[in-house]
Amino acid sequence: MIQNKLIAAAAIVGVVLLSGCHGNATKNSAAPSDGAGINTYGSGNGSAGNGSDAATSAQLAAQHSVYFDFDSAEIKPDGQATITLWAKYLSTHPTSHARLEGNTDERGTREYNIALGERRGNTVAQALESQGVSAQQLSVVSYGEERPVALGHDEASWSQNRRVDLVQQ
Repeated sequence: MIQNKLIAAAAIVGVVLLSGCHGNATKNSAAPSDGAGINTYGSGNGSAGNGSDAATSAQLAAQHSVYFDFDSAEIKPDGQATITLWAKYLSTHPTSHARLEGNTDERGTREYNIALGERRGNTVAQALESQGVSAQQLSVVSYGEERPVALGHDEASWSQNRRVDLVQQ
């Protein structure tokens, strides 16, 4: 577990250091790789070599999902720590952005799941905004049931798929 966190932290530090080599025009003009039509943003904070930002980025990478109960867009109590972590980062880095990716389990129609994923993303956005994050720093997209992290057809898998993933832009 600790080894995985260290590997993730090292990978993020490498990405942060390499991102300092590119100009803002390259970052801002990059097309989203998933074809979802979401705007992408560069971090623009100019502190790629700052160790404290790398540690924060590692924390964001390790703690990036908020989970939900079945057929609900209400944030569970264990999701509050993730929201607080991201709110602190985004409010102290006003040029950074996050994409909130709403997801559902496989139950329900495609249309219903897309709407539920969007409601979940909007709920997380509202929670972040209530902690001082600017709405301009956030974008919401719903993938419904299309991006499961667990492929089983049982409650253990479904509970992992009912989530909003926060993705640093």
